[in-house]
Amino acid sequence: MARKLIPQLFEQSPHAVVVMVTNPVDVVTCAAVNAVDAPRGRVFGSGTVLDSSRFRHLIAARAGIAVENVHGFIVGEHGDSEIPVWSAVTVGGVPAAEVFDQVAQEQISSEVVDAAYEIIAGKGATNLAIGLSTARIIEAIMGDQHRVLPVSTVQSGAYDIDGVALSLPTVVSASGAGRVLQVPLSDDELAGLHRSAKTLTEAGRSLGL
Repeated sequence: MARKLIPQLFEQSPHAVVVMVTNPVDVVTCAAVNAVDAPRGRVFGSGTVLDSSRFRHLIAARAGIAVENVHGFIVGEHGDSEIPVWSAVTVGGVPAAEVFDQVAQEQISSEVVDAAYEIIAGKGATNLAIGLSTARIIEAIMGDQHRVLPVSTVQSGAYDIDGVALSLPTVVSASGAGRVLQVPLSDDELAGLHRSAKTLTEAGRSLGL
């Protein structure tokens, strides 16, 4: 569907910015990007914006502070191989390692990954939260906000990853998904990101991407 419809969309709206909001978002985004000859970043996916929002809310709730005072990202696949970047998390400006021990970090990470499964088990689908996350992305585009969001783009060298769509902190503006910010990662986080990229690459190859 992405291969067929995205080129038709650009025929009608050649200057559009297209945001893919679907599951699996990374593989479908890669298919959509490869189907058109559009400027880089004009087609991208919702990525781990929702996951990152859940991540920050869980951290804030555990720490007993407002979510606005928590900064952090989930990177990689929007799915089971996603990576919580604990090394870059700050809670009120304080590094996460000074607030949470390893056990607490692992519990929060598991809750983020399992959240969608719990919601689906409870009501059959996830829709409200992804709607809010998508609105946040659209606001960044429409308002030309240059907001840093972990959206899914086809990577071209960040962290030595190339040709696969996955989420990294990315500047989102009226022109779409722009510069990728390579935040420092721990060795374990970097290895996890590469495993996530490999998982997505293999999934893409199975579909002829």
